[in-house]
Amino acid sequence: MSTYTENHFQHGRHVLPEDTHDTHGEHGHGHDDHGHDDHGGHAESTLGGYAIGFILSVILTAIPFWIVMGKVFDNSHTTALVILGFAAVQIVVHMVYFLHMNTRSEGGWTFIALIFTIVVVVITLAGSLWVMFHMNANMMPVNVHDMKNMP
Repeated sequence: MSTYTENHFQHGRHVLPEDTHDTHGEHGHGHDDHGHDDHGGHAESTLGGYAIGFILSVILTAIPFWIVMGKVFDNSHTTALVILGFAAVQIVVHMVYFLHMNTRSEGGWTFIALIFTIVVVVITLAGSLWVMFHMNANMMPVNVHDMKNMP
């Protein structure tokens, strides 16, 4: 095993830089006495956790690809909604298995920051769509005759 792998994966667990102290119980007491069993709120930090995340990501990419290429749904709006659903699930998989976000990590602050980011994005997207819809409705000519009379 390479030095990088040994330094970053110990005992089948991904080791973060702040976890590198006393990984083998060199202070005269066992590893379990440190309270590292919760992995700092990162239960998915194992090699198996990364493998599960990767497999779920591949599946959540392959299914929408098959839906589009196989023309499974006759209505394109249904296809788009299903793909958006799969995308939302894949975002959650990435956040849990690769970014290790949960309500316990960093005292819950990462989760609060995520909620705030989602609120800001929803407000921005909804406001942008609202403005574009109203600009389209208020600035476009009503009929073909009005278009012919435009300068």
